[in-house]
Amino acid sequence: MSHAALNATLNGLSAILLAAGYISIRSGKVTRHKFFMLSAFFVSCAFLVSYVIYHVRIHQVIHFQGQGFIRPVYFALLTSHTILAIVIVPLIIITLRRAFHERFDKHRAIARWTLPLWFYVSVTGVIVYFMVYQIYAPH
Repeated sequence: MSHAALNATLNGLSAILLAAGYISIRSGKVTRHKFFMLSAFFVSCAFLVSYVIYHVRIHQVIHFQGQGFIRPVYFALLTSHTILAIVIVPLIIITLRRAFHERFDKHRAIARWTLPLWFYVSVTGVIVYFMVYQIYAPH
């Protein structure tokens, strides 16, 4: 498995854990929700470390090879993914901190924003991987 594929796998696993956490809390299973959300957090942290190591190691930018209508689609997706990936980090920390301190009313209020944004970043990370390294891979 390539390093880029590992990163995409970690992103995909994070999305699955987030979905499982959401389903758990909607079903009233608080302990299961906590397990899935903390797992998603640690998998996302592993992704971030792996992502930084990968980009420090390769010393190059992989250019998107797609042509035509797909280029603006890709760059719009990449731009939204990148901006939200930056925004989501403090949101995740605040959301988890509020849960840790049992401030569940405030936790729920911010989690309504954190969860969908975090899920979007995880899923679009996988999509970006497939677009760059699989569908429109450099020759």
